[in-house]
Amino acid sequence: MKNKVELKKCLFKALEASICLLVIFLIINIYEYHEYKKNFNKQIFAIVDKLQDEYPNLTEEEIVQILNSNGKDESSTLKKYSINLNAEIINQKKYPKFLIINISILILGIVIIITIFITYIKKTAKNINEITKYIEQLNKKNYSLKIDSNSEDELSILKNELYKTVVMLKENAENSQKDKLNLKTSLEDISHQLKTPLTSILIMLDNLIEDQNMTDETKNYFLRDIKRNIINLNFLVQSLLKLSKFDSNTIIFTKKENSLRNIIKKASKNLSTLCDLKNIKLNITGQDDIKITCDFNWQVEAITNIIKNSVEHSSINSKIDIFFEQNNAYILLTIKDYGSGIAKEDLQNIFKRFYHGQTSSFESIGIGLSLAKVIIENDNGLINVKTTPKGTTFIIKYFQ
Repeated sequence: MKNKVELKKCLFKALEASICLLVIFLIINIYEYHEYKKNFNKQIFAIVDKLQDEYPNLTEEEIVQILNSNGKDESSTLKKYSINLNAEIINQKKYPKFLIINISILILGIVIIITIFITYIKKTAKNINEITKYIEQLNKKNYSLKIDSNSEDELSILKNELYKTVVMLKENAENSQKDKLNLKTSLEDISHQLKTPLTSILIMLDNLIEDQNMTDETKNYFLRDIKRNIINLNFLVQSLLKLSKFDSNTIIFTKKENSLRNIIKKASKNLSTLCDLKNIKLNITGQDDIKITCDFNWQVEAITNIIKNSVEHSSINSKIDIFFEQNNAYILLTIKDYGSGIAKEDLQNIFKRFYHGQTSSFESIGIGLSLAKVIIENDNGLINVKTTPKGTTFIIKYFQ
C-alpha cells in the first residue's frame, strides 16, 4: 500500500474537532473569568462604598492600602464574617453552570472523536467486505465486475489493482475462447486439406491393386498422380509445422545482414522446376549492394511462397518481374506477374490461412501467403498487394 490517505483524513477530522472544541472551551473559560472578575469587582465596590459611608474620613489612598494589604491569616479573618473561600460563596450561583458547560463540552468532544473513528472503521470494514465479495465473484469466473475507484486511500488502491486483474483475466478468458474457436477452425481446415489428397491416393491404390489388367500407361499415370498428392501432403505438413512454430514462439531466428539479391536468387532456384513447366521467365533487377537484416532461410521461405503464388496465377509462356531498390525510408521489393489478377472480394483475404480465392489452383492449400506475411512482418517488413485484370503486384517494404 502506498498511501494512508483515508486514515490521515480521519485523523485530520479528529484534530479539527479537537481544535474547535478547544477554542470553544477557551472562549467559555475567558467568559467565565470575566464573570468571576465582574462579580468580584461588584463585591469590592460594595465594600468600598460601605467603608466610605461608615468612615467618611478615610482617604482613597488609605482604602487602596487596605485593599492591597496582606494580612497574616486571611482565612481566619474571613471566618469571623462567615466567609468560606473553599465554598466560593461569592460565585456559587455561577460556578455550577460553568462546570456543567465545561463537562458537556468535554463529553461532546469525546463523542465526536469516537464517532469519527467508528465511521472510519465501519467504512474500512465495508470496503474489505466489498473486496471479499469481488474476489468470491472472481473465483466463480464472473469477470463482468467494475470496481475501479477514484480515491487514493489504501483500500481504493487495492480495489483499483484488483480491477486491473479483473480486466486482464477477462481479456485472457476472451482470448482463450477465441483461440479455441481458431483452433477448431484450423483443425477443420487441416482435416479438409488432408482428406482430399489421402482419399485420392487410396482410390488410385485400390485401382492399382484390383485391376490386374491395367495398362502400363494407366499405371504410370496413377503413380505420377499419387506422387503429386504425396508431394502436396508433404508441403502441407511442412507448412503447418512452420506456422505452429510461429504461433508457439519456438523459432530461434538468426538475424544478420543478408544480400537481398542472394535471397531472391535462392527463392527463384527453389521454383525453377515449376517455372520450367509453365515456361515462365523470372526477370530480376536491382542494386547488388542492398542488404536487409533478417534470418536468411526464413526470408527465402517467404519470398519463395510469394513467387510461387505468382507463378501459379501466371499464364503459360509469360514472365514475372522482380525489382528491388533502396531509398531513405525503406527497402522496396516488388514481385509482379501478368496473370488474370485477383478478384476484389478475394483481395482482403489472400493472407488468411487456408483461404481459397476464385482463381486459386486446385493444388493450392491457402497457407503460403499467410506464412510469408508472418515472416516478413517478423523482419520489420510490410507487405501489400495491388491487382488488375492484367496481373498482380506484391509490394514489400523493409524498414531497417
